[in-house]
Amino acid sequence: MSVGVDYVTFNVILDDIVYPDGQTRMGVLGGGGPQTAFGMRLWAPRVGLDAGVGRDLPPEVRVWLSACDVDSSGLHVSELATPRAWQTLEEDGRRVQVWRVPGQVLGVQLRRSVERLPQAYRRAKGFHLGVHPHEGESALVADLKALGAVVSVEVFRPADHPMSDAQVRALVSGPDLFSPNLEEAASMLGERTPEALLQALVDAGARRVALRMGAEGTLLAQADNPERVHIPAVAVQVVDPVGAGNAFCGGLLVGWCETGDWALAGKYGAVAASFVVEQVGVPVVTPAVQAEAQRRLAGLRERRL
Repeated sequence: MSVGVDYVTFNVILDDIVYPDGQTRMGVLGGGGPQTAFGMRLWAPRVGLDAGVGRDLPPEVRVWLSACDVDSSGLHVSELATPRAWQTLEEDGRRVQVWRVPGQVLGVQLRRSVERLPQAYRRAKGFHLGVHPHEGESALVADLKALGAVVSVEVFRPADHPMSDAQVRALVSGPDLFSPNLEEAASMLGERTPEALLQALVDAGARRVALRMGAEGTLLAQADNPERVHIPAVAVQVVDPVGAGNAFCGGLLVGWCETGDWALAGKYGAVAASFVVEQVGVPVVTPAVQAEAQRRLAGLRERRL
């Protein structure tokens, strides 16, 4: 039983990946939750993962959780299958996802609520969740904020079509932190420059925005501060970018909660993302990895932004 958790993220999906050259890798730990947990755990000792899983959950998942010292009391084990999907990657960077479990199973396993959280998780400082842009889960965001926590939101896919001003406001004004990538932001607001997208999100009611731009880094904005900050990506060898945005968001949330410095929080996020892109799957948090994270953070802090 958990004695206390400071940061919480949600959901586990097993990814069966098909690469452009036809090679495959099956059962890769994904779904955003583990990657976000890595980004949190890199900087904070008490992290929990809340997820619906089946008895078919590979033992390697619990091994990873234990190795990273991520609390697993939020895993809700049932007779239903663990969420699983094909991920087909194309040469141009596109990714096509096809679910491998029935929709009604997904509805149960991916459901999130305060009522389902272990008691220890309800005292967390911060929660991060990925949402569909057309749904937003504003009620869940409000419930989590009512616990006294900081709530961070990212969208996990582009919008199906440009959203109305009211729809965008409903999505971005609830959470304390909002972090889309360029494609996601443009799908919501229409094609604009990164700076214009950032400003539009602030104008729509977002308090703090981190606009992720892949290799080009991240643009940060705060509603109560006219300064816009660019955080460069950490220079590493990119093997697989999947999950980097999730890890960024985990680091960003911890950085903001622990330091109150938005630019520094962005650097926490950039460092977390840099580890995820270096391999397929989710890295393990070890003392050596945390020491390297501090080195990379120091390098970013020395750069003029």
